[in-house]
Amino acid sequence: MAEEPNTDPADAPEEGAMSLLDHLRELRDRLFRAVLALGVGTGIGFFLAEPVLRVLAERIPGQRFIVINPTEGLTNYFTVAVTIGAALAMPVILYQIIAFIMPGLLPRERRWLYIGLPMATLLFLLGMAFSWFLFLPNAIDFLANLLPSVFTAQYRVDETLPFFTNVIFWMGVAFEMPILIFTLAKLNVVSAGVLARQWRYAIVIIAVVSALITPTPDPVNMGLVMLPLLVLYLVSIVLARLARRGATVPAMLDPNEKVREATT
Repeated sequence: MAEEPNTDPADAPEEGAMSLLDHLRELRDRLFRAVLALGVGTGIGFFLAEPVLRVLAERIPGQRFIVINPTEGLTNYFTVAVTIGAALAMPVILYQIIAFIMPGLLPRERRWLYIGLPMATLLFLLGMAFSWFLFLPNAIDFLANLLPSVFTAQYRVDETLPFFTNVIFWMGVAFEMPILIFTLAKLNVVSAGVLARQWRYAIVIIAVVSALITPTPDPVNMGLVMLPLLVLYLVSIVLARLARRGATVPAMLDPNEKVREATT
């Protein structure tokens, strides 16, 4: 006796296929929403920039930034405002990206979006908190006390502030790795098996990323960045395994992956 087809409406794919023009329109709309979110976040950032600058100044010796030309203060004020805006808009931007590249998911599978977005926001905040409370104090202490008999530490705002904002922002982005891996696994690109087998390459890539984020040449600060990223890579393998549960098509980077046979 033949099996009855699955009639669960939660597993039914959406009817109709989008044309190329429809995809372009959707891309335009989602880009507009992402830019709008960035604009709103930057507007809020203008009100928060001054207290944030005060807090950033507390991380350096003397607790004041040096300004040597008339526009440095204004330029860096805008830099902080835009960085705050990008951080505030990140959940909306992530949603627009994920919602655009994952239209083929079944409605039941889309519940992962509602789980993943809060997790992505939390990971981004954790990355920023890690850089602020653990990494930056150690890095600044190392740099400020480097050959004190030769160097006197005086921090110019035009060079120090981008250093702060880049480290904090990109550390937050780096902490998004589990969400990125989960998305790629859902899109049949990677699998938990290929991630586990290629751990040596992963360590090299994480080391390179850590070196780019780390402004100091000492191995201690580089290790502080590498350690959480390695832990997040292990978490990514677990999430990739969860994402591949019930998959009927092998991942593109793992053609020998064992998957469930598709039922007709």
